[in-house]
Amino acid sequence: MRVGYVSAHFRWHPVSRFFEPVLKCHDRERFGIYCYSDVKRPDVVTQRLRGYGHVWRETSGLSDDQLAQRIREDGIDILVDLVGHMAGNRLLVFARKPAPVQVTYLGYPDTTGVEAMDYRITDSIHDPVGETEQYHVEKLVRLDPCCWCYWPDENGPEVNELPCLRSGRVTFAAMNRLIKVTDRVMGLWSRILREVVGSRLKVLVEDEEDGWVYERFAREGISREQLMVVRRGGRRKYLREYQECDVALDTFPYAGHTTTCDALWMGVAVVSLSGTMHVSRAGLNVLSQVGLRELVAETAEEYVEKAAALGRDVERMRQLRRELRGRMARSALRDEAGFTRRLEGAYHRMFGR
Repeated sequence: MRVGYVSAHFRWHPVSRFFEPVLKCHDRERFGIYCYSDVKRPDVVTQRLRGYGHVWRETSGLSDDQLAQRIREDGIDILVDLVGHMAGNRLLVFARKPAPVQVTYLGYPDTTGVEAMDYRITDSIHDPVGETEQYHVEKLVRLDPCCWCYWPDENGPEVNELPCLRSGRVTFAAMNRLIKVTDRVMGLWSRILREVVGSRLKVLVEDEEDGWVYERFAREGISREQLMVVRRGGRRKYLREYQECDVALDTFPYAGHTTTCDALWMGVAVVSLSGTMHVSRAGLNVLSQVGLRELVAETAEEYVEKAAALGRDVERMRQLRRELRGRMARSALRDEAGFTRRLEGAYHRMFGR
């Protein structure tokens, strides 16, 4: 069976952190893998992905018609979109139906709306049976217990001791991009800071966002002294920021995904607020995989209560700090071979239909 993956994100990008385990573990005796790379500026991650030895096509210079024709010539059985409606997508190639079975996965947490797309890969936590089918043109394929596999940094920082033991104050972390931070999110974060006496919030920002953060939190009665505003840098710097954080606060209704996995890998517990759609259930999914469903709230009040209670429980935070990386390593989130076999099984069932 020939499977083709189409993406502009075969590079340093969050999608590659979840796609690389699949590329590494695909069964080469049963599958021929083709990567259609729309990467305009290849980097070290691109070179590493190419190094797995699958068929690699550079496609950024091809028109939609040309790429669709190339896919037909390659005889692809299942064509997989890894971008959705994100920048650099090739959905108009999929609209041309160059492969008999077409699938969307990983890069975009919703339907493509493209009627030529046959399936969307998800799981029963993100999309409980009977609850979200009506919002999709694709047929949902659930890869339980989890529809992704996380690739941690091999040379990343180690987990350190709980930082509040040194600093004497609890540091909450807000590591998601600020485009996910609504007024309601800021309001609840401010309540959490008031509930945990002496606590502070570390906020990761892009260039020129720091002034907006100070101003917006000031409206909630939060002073500059309660905030640690740091500029986003390289991957290693970003991971080291977690070494100064005790508890991470998830965003809602657009929950974190890569950031939640990163936090847990660095030993930082995450408190999340779950919703009814795929995009608002990523925290629920990841925390369920590591046995921490109790850190997921169903209401705003519960979100504040759970975050504040954890922030006041030093022994619990300390225990989680020591356990989280091991919990992840033993979970479905790190079962690279097992996940890839489930994905391959789904491909065979799709094609069989």
